[in-house]
Amino acid sequence: MRKEDCFYLGKIVKKHSFKGEVVIKLDTDEPALYRDMESVFVDLGGNLVPFFIKKSSLSRSTMLRVHFDGVNTEEEADFIMKAGIYLPLDLLPKLQGDQFYFHEIIGFTIIDAVHGDVGVLVYINDKAAQPMFEIEKGDVEIFIPMIDDFIKKIDRKNKQVHVETPEGLIDLYLN
Repeated sequence: MRKEDCFYLGKIVKKHSFKGEVVIKLDTDEPALYRDMESVFVDLGGNLVPFFIKKSSLSRSTMLRVHFDGVNTEEEADFIMKAGIYLPLDLLPKLQGDQFYFHEIIGFTIIDAVHGDVGVLVYINDKAAQPMFEIEKGDVEIFIPMIDDFIKKIDRKNKQVHVETPEGLIDLYLN
């Protein structure tokens, strides 16, 4: 399985018992959807390796306690610590309206209410406190904060994200 064909579900953050159980911090708004999975892909050295789940339980809001088949000791659990957890893209629930997954709008054109075609969305930087649309227009990079009030419409058919940005924001990059 290739990483491009998967979505990031979370990360193994700690061991839970001496029997090899681990805790996965889920990166999702709906952790209950992933409570009863049969398997996941674990990122080991850049390769996605399938791991089958013996049992799992949701603890706290986004923590999933998992016992993987074949991981039965603390030492075996150490081998997968801090690894990313992935699932195939086709397992993502379909979103409607103006809800979107970051990966699905990459390549969409950003249309501003005042400026019109701002450029093409090339990346969503979600590493900072405020996620940002990274847009390319020719050789200019434009950054727009991903704020719900700015995003007016997701047009999947025409591959466009319609935004209404504060006065002067886009001008900072174009002038």
